[in-house]
Amino acid sequence: MNIRYKNKEKVFNEKEKNGVYYLTYPLFEQTGMVQHAFSTRLGGVSKGVCSTMNLSFSRGDREEDVCENFRRMANVLNVEEKDFVFSKQTHTTNVRVVTSEDKGKGLVKSLDYDEVDGLITNVPGICLVTFYADCVPLFFVDPVKKVIGLSHSGWRGTVGKIGKKTVEKMQKEYGSDPKDLLAAIGPSICQECYEVSEDVIDEFKRAFTKEYWTDLFYRKENGKYQLNLWKANEHIFLESGIEKDHIAVTNICTCCNNEILFSHRASCGKRGNLAAFLAIQ
Repeated sequence: MNIRYKNKEKVFNEKEKNGVYYLTYPLFEQTGMVQHAFSTRLGGVSKGVCSTMNLSFSRGDREEDVCENFRRMANVLNVEEKDFVFSKQTHTTNVRVVTSEDKGKGLVKSLDYDEVDGLITNVPGICLVTFYADCVPLFFVDPVKKVIGLSHSGWRGTVGKIGKKTVEKMQKEYGSDPKDLLAAIGPSICQECYEVSEDVIDEFKRAFTKEYWTDLFYRKENGKYQLNLWKANEHIFLESGIEKDHIAVTNICTCCNNEILFSHRASCGKRGNLAAFLAIQ
């Protein structure tokens, strides 16, 4: 795939099946408990700015092409399309408990919920799906209680600490112990590519104590800042009680690899969507 990595750590496995290219985490594969993937742009049928593996119905793509792309991803994951359950992302910190009744919602059934940026479940076979094009995918696997979670964390979700709220929801609903959780920060925009204005930084200053600020952002001569969402979400994981050696932090930037991964920044908004997939086998 010729991905440009930020360091030499072995965070991901690059995979291909039937012409579909995707990424997986060794951290999760070693559990033998889950099927999972993070998609790339490669291996679908979409055209133009959405080429080729676009996984969104809201980017102006042909519906039949998006459906074919999901069919291909289902084949990669060895799951049924009717078992996908989609988020409905609006940059909230709302986390939904997914049950068997939700199977197919977003793809073969209409969504009957809104403002859901996180999904958790303990139902084998259900495949959770969340969507990205620079924002941060957060994966959670509890190999003890057999529970999984996926959450979408843009800057607003990160300020709101949706990662911590997902862990708390897993604790409340399923009795998960944060020390048992395996967690991952997925491909998303890196600090070098993510320039933000001072009003965004003000939100981060309110959300994170001063000891973390030098880790999270720095100010440039133009008055703008470079923001590190990867480090922010890693701090949130640790704050949630997840063990450091149970965390995989991405070393792949969507913006740096925009020919392989969709990036909102790199494309000025003319793009498709990537997706994260997670299911209990």
